[in-house]
Amino acid sequence: MANIISDETIEYVGILAKLELSEEEKEAAKKDMGRMLDYIDKLNELDTGSVEPMSHVFPVHNVFREDVVVNGDDRENMLANAPEQKDGQYEVPMTTVEE
Repeated sequence: MANIISDETIEYVGILAKLELSEEEKEAAKKDMGRMLDYIDKLNELDTGSVEPMSHVFPVHNVFREDVVVNGDDRENMLANAPEQKDGQYEVPMTTVEE
């Protein structure tokens, strides 16, 4: 294990994460963080020079449809069901906010 995590680092991470860790939990976290950093070091050994950068593992295509209006302006039919209308709009009774 080349990456040794200090007690100060664990304390600092605990403060940032707002965690109260027991001594056993701090030791376990030190080992876990060390293993994570070792794994990252292992990944850094890989030759990725010929790998093209990507944002997703699988090809992603735009799945959204074109925004095409299909029902158009059918104001007359919509207003036909209105109990009351005025100037081509729904007319609703005025309400007041009760406190």
